[in-house]
Amino acid sequence: MTAKKLLIAMLLVLPLSSYAQSITPAQIEQFKSLPKAQQEALARQYGVDLDALTGGNQAASRPQPVQVVEPVSQITDQERDKAAEEREEDEKAAEKNNGLKPFGYDLFAGDPSTFAPVTEIPVPTDYTLGPGDVLRVQLWGKENQNLELPVSRDGTISFPDSGPLSVAGLGFNEAREQIRTRVSEQYIGVQASISLGELRSMRVFVLGEARNPGSYTVSSLSTITNALYVSGGIKRTGSLRNVQHKRDGKLLGTLDLYDLLLQGDSRSDSRMQPGDVIFIPTVGKRVGIEGEVYRPALYELDGEGTLSQLVKMAGGLTPQAYPQRINIERTNKDFLRIIAEADYTSQRGLKAAIQAGDRVTIPSIVDITGQYVEVQGAAARTGKFAWIPGMRVSSLIKNLDADLRPIADKQYAAIVRTDPQDDTISVLNLRLRDAVQNPGSQHDLQLKEKDRLLFFSNAGKDSRLTRGSEEGPKTYTRDKLFERVIQRLKAQASPANPQQTISISGPVRYPGEYPLPATQRLEDAIFVAGGLKDSASLYQAEVARYIVGDNGVGQTRILNVNLADAMAGRSNIELQSRDRVLIKSIPEFAKTRTITLQGEVRYPGEYTFRDGETLTDVLKRAGGLTDNAFPRGAVFTREKLRRLEAQRLREAEERLQGDLLGVQLEGDSFGGQTTQRIQQVEDLLEDVQNSRPIGRMVINLASVVNDEAYQSIRLQNGDSLTVPTIPQSVSVFGEVQFPTSHLHQAGLTVDDYLGRSGGPTRQADEDRVYVVKADGSVMLPDRSRWFGGRSQQLEPGDTIIMPIDVDRLNQLELWTNVSQIVYQMALGAAAVGNL
Repeated sequence: MTAKKLLIAMLLVLPLSSYAQSITPAQIEQFKSLPKAQQEALARQYGVDLDALTGGNQAASRPQPVQVVEPVSQITDQERDKAAEEREEDEKAAEKNNGLKPFGYDLFAGDPSTFAPVTEIPVPTDYTLGPGDVLRVQLWGKENQNLELPVSRDGTISFPDSGPLSVAGLGFNEAREQIRTRVSEQYIGVQASISLGELRSMRVFVLGEARNPGSYTVSSLSTITNALYVSGGIKRTGSLRNVQHKRDGKLLGTLDLYDLLLQGDSRSDSRMQPGDVIFIPTVGKRVGIEGEVYRPALYELDGEGTLSQLVKMAGGLTPQAYPQRINIERTNKDFLRIIAEADYTSQRGLKAAIQAGDRVTIPSIVDITGQYVEVQGAAARTGKFAWIPGMRVSSLIKNLDADLRPIADKQYAAIVRTDPQDDTISVLNLRLRDAVQNPGSQHDLQLKEKDRLLFFSNAGKDSRLTRGSEEGPKTYTRDKLFERVIQRLKAQASPANPQQTISISGPVRYPGEYPLPATQRLEDAIFVAGGLKDSASLYQAEVARYIVGDNGVGQTRILNVNLADAMAGRSNIELQSRDRVLIKSIPEFAKTRTITLQGEVRYPGEYTFRDGETLTDVLKRAGGLTDNAFPRGAVFTREKLRRLEAQRLREAEERLQGDLLGVQLEGDSFGGQTTQRIQQVEDLLEDVQNSRPIGRMVINLASVVNDEAYQSIRLQNGDSLTVPTIPQSVSVFGEVQFPTSHLHQAGLTVDDYLGRSGGPTRQADEDRVYVVKADGSVMLPDRSRWFGGRSQQLEPGDTIIMPIDVDRLNQLELWTNVSQIVYQMALGAAAVGNL
């Protein structure tokens, strides 16, 4: 315990910064002889670094780890831009080579600064020790210790109690044996286990066509590929097959990365030493290969190459390759591109020489040459299926619901058949439901080799029923699926074989151009077009037929057909080439005309009227007017007039906006009042934009009801009549102090009502006051000869309009437009006010 007390006293007296240097080795050895738990307790109690006393202080002399690369977060925007530019250049280069890219450079794809060489790997036994390496020595037996001994700059390690030991330049196995020998000689009953801890770093050079050439600090276990990764890899202008490893100016060896990429052979990936140079020369001869190979790309040749070597580098031929006629495009001595062929199934073709700049194309065989039928369109399973002699439509389509899409037309399908003798096509019409429901019947047609079955969509079915598919009814319409068929029929037409097409228009479900039915019957042509609509007239149809007259001039002949007989099979007409069938519609089919009666009508509602009926007729059907009706204020609107008013308002608004822009550009030409004038016009423009056309037509409803001599009002679809109740007010609008409505009093004139609204404003035009009567007509009091001018008494429901004085503003066409628009607005306001 004396040693313990002495050590504790020394620890208490000596400063913490110098105690490790003042304590003798003998005292430290005494401390080490204490149990491990007691050592840790004393160290915690007095704040002593236990590692500093037990030999761990030697770790302070280790070289600090060198950060070989920067983390991703520290990559600069400049580096990212540079990588983006390189990728863009690579894409442009690929475009010049028909999309082919150089093989192998994807090994270095991505951000190179994310890579760090792996150091946690077994150390080779021939590893040469040097300054910066750390040896881990574990002693056990009579004495137990764990030592970490760094190799100093002079190439030695400091072994406890025995002095330095030189290990620099020794292999790891040799150094291990020397340490074991020293331990066995100086420590009795003690054995040693030696391993490598931290490894030294070293600086190497990566030059030539490297992505980022320069000097790099790497681990002492790094190989050529490690250095290439650290430098970002090889540029596309650099060689992958001749990476040179140099030391002191001498070539130690070369690395062919194709051996690593194609065979996984890394024997040439030698380990580097400090000061080594990796030099990447420019790329050698390149050839391209595309088509039916597994890895189409540009490949670098190592010397003279053959076609078989190139195909092997490209992964070999696919099962779809056609090896007997391989195309080789190359540049001849006259710098012209020529095409040569090679038979890869022969020895001569295998050994065909490949030159720099060649582009080899491996063609493919035909997918299927025969013994098939093809299904297209709205079927659940499309494609080519094996053909068996004697098979029928029901052999492919057994269930209409399971074998067709929900959008499919289950009534009609077509078979496009190719004649093997002359490759011409013909079209057979198929009554699909009859064929599937009656297998083996006359409707269940037999299929021949290379037949194409076209299944069409039913445009009446909602595309949302396609079970999640984006393909709706429009995808498989008759127009789309028949488009190429029609083109083929037109292309194969000749004088001996006229064009086998017809066209159908009118009320059929799918009007258009179709192949001529094989039966040449009109009812079959209508069936192909989806059948008749309910608006079709069965009395008469027309067939326009092109014929060549006796004089050799083309003519058109019109044939009238009884459609009812044709649909019943009683017509003897046969369709011919280029016939145009017109199905006529029933005149006035399902056309409904309505008028809306509102207000003080005995039975208001929406009435359907016959062609030629008048407003008087419909009012009689509605029971006439009620006792509270005010016929003079009735508002009769017509949809046609409303659309016309809307068009005029849009045109006036456009002119107004253009004229307003002219006033704004003219500048301050009104004595400083331009801004005020512009604001006034903008307010008017806003009123016009907010106005809604009504389409009112002025009528005298009392005369319509009571006077038989009054002009009859023939109704049109969309007409509306609103009969208000008896009014009690007179309204005043426009440029008055208080626009409002006043209770009608007998004997009051226009001026009286204007006075009750506060009189005109400064902007009013008193000379142009007008009155909109309850029936929608307009009276100008100052010009009226029979109403007594502005002293004329008004009636209930009348509206007085005080317009703006446009003469006070700029004398432009603008203000004429304004007055017209204000008139339109006043007329509409009066109509609305009387409802």
